[in-house]
Amino acid sequence: MYNRCTLVEFRGVWIASVYNIDWPKTLDNPEAQKQEFIEILDKLQSLNINAIFVQIRPTSDALYKSYINPWSKYLTGEQGKYPGYDPLQFMIEETHKRDMEFHAWLNPYRITTQGTDLNELAPNNPARIKPEWVLEFNNALFYDPENPEVIEYVAITVYEIIKKYDVDGIHFDDYFYPYDYPLPEGEDREGEVANNRREAVNNLIRTIYKVIKSTKPSVQFGVSPYGVWKNKSSDLIGSESNSLESYYDLYMDTLTWIDEHIVDYIAPQIYWSTDNNDINYEVMVSWWNDVVKDSGVRLYIGQNINDLDIASEIYKQIEINREYEYVSGNILFSARDIMNDNDNIVMQLKEAYNCKAILPTKFNDN
Repeated sequence: MYNRCTLVEFRGVWIASVYNIDWPKTLDNPEAQKQEFIEILDKLQSLNINAIFVQIRPTSDALYKSYINPWSKYLTGEQGKYPGYDPLQFMIEETHKRDMEFHAWLNPYRITTQGTDLNELAPNNPARIKPEWVLEFNNALFYDPENPEVIEYVAITVYEIIKKYDVDGIHFDDYFYPYDYPLPEGEDREGEVANNRREAVNNLIRTIYKVIKSTKPSVQFGVSPYGVWKNKSSDLIGSESNSLESYYDLYMDTLTWIDEHIVDYIAPQIYWSTDNNDINYEVMVSWWNDVVKDSGVRLYIGQNINDLDIASEIYKQIEINREYEYVSGNILFSARDIMNDNDNIVMQLKEAYNCKAILPTKFNDN
């Protein structure tokens, strides 16, 4: 048996601000928000978690002092309203005090989760200033990924963050093109329009990676895509799964990002249990392990502990991860489920993480 106390292992937790899922629960109250965040950090630290991913840009906005994006409504209830302090600066300082990594989680394209009236956005919201950048779908707004000015805008947003703040990483999740965003009539999923969409997303990833590495190379960049790239029924190198496919349904060409090494890590959302017949947890971990082999791109497994079937077996899933050579750790969604001890999650994590682990980045630096 190995000694967990010598593990080099990434142990992350997502902290979502959209809909105030994880933080902050209290609006327009700096001291209450700070105390809430400290309580989350202290709980995670007690479980030997060593990295957090805080959603600092949920909807074309900012949980930090920005010259180009308005203050988030999830801080005060009103987009553009100053919250009375700089949440990002505070969160980074508290996280680093505990010897944990702070990863800044951004949604690059999402403008609204619901509603299409640009006039409801803050006057300085780039979507309101540049309506020609905006697309509408399913009663929500998002930036047009094929617009080169949008890519430049997202890149400037990232540049501002890494220049002003001591973040350890920049992180995108699976929201690129919206789920179910249709192709024009007569267009095929391997056709010109679909390929242009995938290449537009590729160009965003290339640009962000270049900006980060030319500005502050120590900052990590990674993406957490939906857990299935392609099913084997669509492509022989795809996974043994029966699911929507991020390559076709979200226009995420993840294997190109790995092949070109334009991400430092990939964190597929393998949000399924070990007894799922359509998308089996270990089958998917094994597939991604093979994909990153010898690529130099790290693999962290995203796990959804909000799902009771997954929460009940999280210890088992973490042990499975450790059986695969190229799995460097995991990221749990999300903090609220740990704070609420969803299905005895705390006891399982105490057992799984019974000693501190060295972060892969720290290990590689030595």
